[in-house]
Amino acid sequence: MNDENVVERVCLLALMKKEADETFKDVQNMLVETGMFDMKECKKVFKMLQNEQYISNEQLTMKGVMEAKLAEEMFRQS
Repeated sequence: MNDENVVERVCLLALMKKEADETFKDVQNMLVETGMFDMKECKKVFKMLQNEQYISNEQLTMKGVMEAKLAEEMFRQS
């Protein structure tokens, strides 16, 4: 994933930071409410993250966790 994929990184970070009682759908709704994109675009991004094996069974994979941590560092430095 390169630096231009900010939207994907935000999605991964949101999944990493979700509360135990929050669902995958809750995270999607929260991201849509930010105005970053609409639900159709959100689902497209999440599908792409699944296809690239960042997400599996509505959970981050190890690859997803590593990328989310990199995103967290990137945003922290900004």
